[in-house]
Amino acid sequence: MLLIPAIDLKDGHCVRLRQGEMNDATVFSEDPAAMAAHWVKLGARRLHLVDLNGAFAGKPKNEAAVKAILKVAGDIPVQLGGGIRDLDTIERYLDDGISYVIIGTAAVKNPGFLHDACGAFGGHIIVGLDAKDGKVATDGWSKLSGHDVIDLAKKYEDLGVEAIVYTDIGRDGMLTGVNIEATVKLAQAVRIPIIASGGMTNLADVDALCAVESEGISGAILGRSIYEGTIDFAKAQARADELTAA
Repeated sequence: MLLIPAIDLKDGHCVRLRQGEMNDATVFSEDPAAMAAHWVKLGARRLHLVDLNGAFAGKPKNEAAVKAILKVAGDIPVQLGGGIRDLDTIERYLDDGISYVIIGTAAVKNPGFLHDACGAFGGHIIVGLDAKDGKVATDGWSKLSGHDVIDLAKKYEDLGVEAIVYTDIGRDGMLTGVNIEATVKLAQAVRIPIIASGGMTNLADVDALCAVESEGISGAILGRSIYEGTIDFAKAQARADELTAA
């Protein structure tokens, strides 16, 4: 089970939001690259970046911070989402050294774009499905669509999507525990590996996810929990490795 530290970027800083509210941001570091180096030192094997400004604006807004993070990440894969709406942006990020590009809103609103992205950059495309009560949210979580999460995920199966990051936005940043039931339900419905996100709080959540890894859950993104210390990242990754070694 891969545990992935999140670095959410807003105005060049590393922040965490509560339920996607841009006006409810806590700044954890004014130096995102130093924060990335910290997680790498503690044994992170992948980093998860979100360009929050980009997610709301529909185009990249924190490129300088992203490049600085890539320099310290070295050989560790970095995945990035937020404001990715065209193939040129994907190509630019991959050229810069990003390993996986996460397409969220554009995948929902423009399936043809996702199809083209998977065709042009196979193996590098992850879909971000953000949901509340089983319905997909778009535009930086500001709009709820009528799309059912599982129905939409099934449509992505034949496109060559590398993974799906599934976020329960009702729990994100709230430290209320991961939505195991909904995550497992999605993982069982598709063949695409699922990366859980939203609500990770303590080692009990790590244990619970590791227990259902075989359902198709390949990793989990950790945000506020590792910044506020309710999860010790190094200990959590060691525990996850132990529990899923078999």
